[in-house]
Amino acid sequence: MTDPTAHEMTDEDKRRDQLLRAEGSTEADAAPRITVSDGDGVTRIDIADTAAVRPGPGPGVETIDDAGE
Repeated sequence: MTDPTAHEMTDEDKRRDQLLRAEGSTEADAAPRITVSDGDGVTRIDIADTAAVRPGPGPGVETIDDAGE
């Protein structure tokens, strides 16, 4: 009989597996996009410096602040 815990995947393994299932996906698709740090009872979630896509308007996109409104 096999050990049932031997085939259990960590949350990170499950995330990576799901992201790499798509046809044409690469290791870069599974790269972490956030960093999580804990301290003084506070959890901080930041966009990773290595993230290929970041939230917000892209470069060269005018925003309301840029338009002076």
